[in-house]
Amino acid sequence: MKHHTTGRLFAALVLAAGVGVSCSAHGQAATPAAVMAVVGQPAPAFSAKDTAGRTVSLADFKGKAVVLEWVNPGCPYVQKHYRSANMQGTQREALGKGAVWLTLNSTTPEHHDYLAPKALADWMKGQQAGASATLMDESGQVGRLYGARTTPHMYVIDARGVLVYAGAIDNKPTANPADVAGATNHVKAALDQTLAGKPVSVAQTRAYGCSVKYGGA
Repeated sequence: MKHHTTGRLFAALVLAAGVGVSCSAHGQAATPAAVMAVVGQPAPAFSAKDTAGRTVSLADFKGKAVVLEWVNPGCPYVQKHYRSANMQGTQREALGKGAVWLTLNSTTPEHHDYLAPKALADWMKGQQAGASATLMDESGQVGRLYGARTTPHMYVIDARGVLVYAGAIDNKPTANPADVAGATNHVKAALDQTLAGKPVSVAQTRAYGCSVKYGGA
């Protein structure tokens, strides 16, 4: 029993270990508190307001695969994937296969990267993003629940509600849009495998990007 408990703790720590690059222009981020999301376990339930003020809950999408994306438009790593249209393409491909895509912003209102709901909605529209909903997590509650450390930080939840992938969008941890070409898209691979009823071959990777701009603990 002791060995089993230690294994779960290790898995939680691995999930939390993302690569957070806090650029000088973006300040420092507080380290998320206790991590509850563990790959291979049921994804933690949550609710948050979207940019139009509507409450969206993970439970709304029971029976569907769900992708979670942490975003901060001020982060050059986020800009890499949006300016190259890699994120939008991944979003649309996921939706085309019947999955749900929730984009979350956990930037505290105290940080200069913070965008109010309308401003964030306008940015997403300007990027021609394909997310099902864009959620405001100003308190950082959802981000801390999932151990989101970077922007972007990606998660895939299968139709049973189990977290099957957590980590980077791909295997090219740079801010250069040119590096998207030839990269392995971990989110696409994980989604394809879980939709096909197969185990996800790469279930965890180290997320990379700017650190999430959480508020005070």
